[in-house]
Amino acid sequence: MPFNLDKFVASPSVEELDSLKKSEIVKVAKHYGIEFQPLMRKDEIKRYVLEYLVDESMLPSTVLETAITVPTDNTFELKRLEMEMNKEIRLKEMEREKEKEEREMQMQREKEAREHEFRLKQLELGAIKGSDPKIGLDTGGFDVSKHVKFVPKFQEDNVEKFFNHFEKLGEQLKWPRDKWSILIQSNFTGKAQEVYSALSIEDSMDYDKVKKAILQAYELVPEAYRQKFRKYRKADTQTYVEFAYQKERHFDRWCASKKVSTFDTLRQLMLVEEFKRCVNDDINIT
Repeated sequence: MPFNLDKFVASPSVEELDSLKKSEIVKVAKHYGIEFQPLMRKDEIKRYVLEYLVDESMLPSTVLETAITVPTDNTFELKRLEMEMNKEIRLKEMEREKEKEEREMQMQREKEAREHEFRLKQLELGAIKGSDPKIGLDTGGFDVSKHVKFVPKFQEDNVEKFFNHFEKLGEQLKWPRDKWSILIQSNFTGKAQEVYSALSIEDSMDYDKVKKAILQAYELVPEAYRQKFRKYRKADTQTYVEFAYQKERHFDRWCASKKVSTFDTLRQLMLVEEFKRCVNDDINIT
């Protein structure tokens, strides 16, 4: 049976109001001039109609006690804000996850690119030296592939020790010095691999240039050794003998990096060091 607004207005009842659809309750609310939000639920609008009818004494106040409790305007607004906030949080989480995935993919691409470049460098070296293109190792007189297994493992936290160990092996096993750069590059990793890949073909074939570039990358240059010697202090856990030994090692490395082999060169080194210190003191004073 179709809804009759005039009939309801003439004799409103809770029973008939309960049987109405949302669109029909909206008509009743508009008829009485009740203000409501279009997005409100049916029960909310119905509550407004009941309160109006009770206020106008068209229905007893007891109907409100049994009526469905619905959220107030503030509750509805809070619910809406909560939903929006949760949606925004989810979107931000999705964005962060996407950015993380993109960063990981970019890092992987960069790693693959470096490895590819490094491999190309090996192949280029092999082509210049007349090597087997499959392994990039010289086969002209000295079989590098048979000796490369003796090259010590490269360790980024002790680069200097690696070079010292390699050079001792090279001398003991009588490796041709012009093959050292090919031998040593086979074990490079991390920053050393990147530095080696950035060198020109000619420089990458020169062991001394390769060593210098990598030591500079790890800041193992004369100035770094000087700083280590000057700033090294005794630790609480060290004995004085241990401290003296370590201090001596830093000094020896500094002297070796400056190619100090005689008393005169040592004297000159210390005079230059003292002169620099005096100049710096004058600058700081002024």
